[in-house]
Amino acid sequence: MHNVTANGASIPALGFGTFRMSGPDVLRMVPEVLKLGLRHVDTAQIYGNESEVGEAIKASGLPRGEVFLTTKVWVSNYKADDFRRSVDESLAKLRTDYVDLLLLHWPNEAVPLAEQIESLNAVQAAGKTRHIGVSNFNRKLLDESVRLSRAPIVTNQIEYHPYLDQSAMLEAARRHGQSITAYYAMADGKVFKDPVLTDIAARLGKSAAQVVLRWLVQQEGVVALSKTVGERRAAENLAIFDFALSEADMAAIHGLARPDGRIVSPDGLAPVWD
Repeated sequence: MHNVTANGASIPALGFGTFRMSGPDVLRMVPEVLKLGLRHVDTAQIYGNESEVGEAIKASGLPRGEVFLTTKVWVSNYKADDFRRSVDESLAKLRTDYVDLLLLHWPNEAVPLAEQIESLNAVQAAGKTRHIGVSNFNRKLLDESVRLSRAPIVTNQIEYHPYLDQSAMLEAARRHGQSITAYYAMADGKVFKDPVLTDIAARLGKSAAQVVLRWLVQQEGVVALSKTVGERRAAENLAIFDFALSEADMAAIHGLARPDGRIVSPDGLAPVWD
């Protein structure tokens, strides 16, 4: 596996996502993926499983410094005092003194962006996170975050899969020296039966899921999150670094994007998308 470098951060190109994952599944799967060689785990305050993630990493026996750990501050905690308190609570649950990457989970106009970014900078300066970033930001918010922040923003975690064209966000991230962290890579399972993807997969002796993950990490500056509650699928998801997609295959997958491809756009949270 390679690492993606972004504004001083070195991020394993494939991470294990824990969105909507129960505590027991986290306790079972995180040690398993770490045993398989994965070194990047992603959680969030709102997922309700930070405690289990912390316990699972501890149970793996790996030194803390070998696991790239990301969590996200929820929108109700963006006021400065709440922000600091919530980060301390997250660290206690995660059984660590620091995370490797701390993100703003969604935009929240109720708190000035300058205050949100200042809080990110403050917890980084206090040593509670090595790097900072954002999630679900559009280009306008991303540009403003960069302008406001003293410390570099290293990633924007966004929905990204073959049916959603994110070329504008990729261009913005690259312009700022950032990575894109892709979630919802499987597009709610749509990729598994897509004939373009299954044809490429059959030709390469891989699965459609492996092809999509490979398509993501083969793009400059893109980190992919995978999620599964099955041991066999976890091993399969990791087996994407022993092959490459041709330019024609990459283009064919990019060609699957469509105007209605976005899946995640919750009312009251989502910005005006690019």
